[in-house]
Amino acid sequence: MTVLFDIHPDNPQQRFIYQAATIIKEGGVVAVPTDSSYAIVARLDDSDAAKKLRHIRGLDDKHLLTLLCRDLAEIAHFAKVDNQQYRLLKLATPGPWTFILQASKEVPRRVSHPSRKTIGIRVPQHAVLLALIEEVGEPLLSTTFIAKDEEHPFTDHEDFIDLYKGQLDGVIVSGAVSAQPTTVIDLTGEVPEVLRLGMGDPEKLGIFSD
Repeated sequence: MTVLFDIHPDNPQQRFIYQAATIIKEGGVVAVPTDSSYAIVARLDDSDAAKKLRHIRGLDDKHLLTLLCRDLAEIAHFAKVDNQQYRLLKLATPGPWTFILQASKEVPRRVSHPSRKTIGIRVPQHAVLLALIEEVGEPLLSTTFIAKDEEHPFTDHEDFIDLYKGQLDGVIVSGAVSAQPTTVIDLTGEVPEVLRLGMGDPEKLGIFSD
């Protein structure tokens, strides 16, 4: 059964946040609004939930998943961050950015990139999602919610609720979300590299792509 939660975007009802977090803690997969389209999330250290998340999206084990963190301190726990990277992350978070970083030993092996040992990490700027992460008590494993063989992510629950009823354990509805994805920046090389241009403007971070 898929449980639908209608949550206020600015003042999330704590009872609904608690119920959605409980679903995640018990191994469920939930569709959530973010500051850039919908995503689907699961508990970080749950192999079955990770497999279910990948199955819903039609992803193989090599696809890089993203950790949704509460703040910079949490990023530093799950990724290796030097001083220069920290300054950049401090400037950019929270916001519509995904950063590729070297994974720390705290990241389960199945979550990081199998050969590069990297992880995608972001701190979202969405009151409901941040409240959910806080209630779960640890970062959420996530991926942008896009239908298999499609290019654009879901922005409205009505576009996917019937298609994925029974596959998703929960769906959070909380107003309109953007159709643009996050901007993805790889910080594992000598200089930052923009892998995908989305909502975030790299020039605001002093990063200029060709």
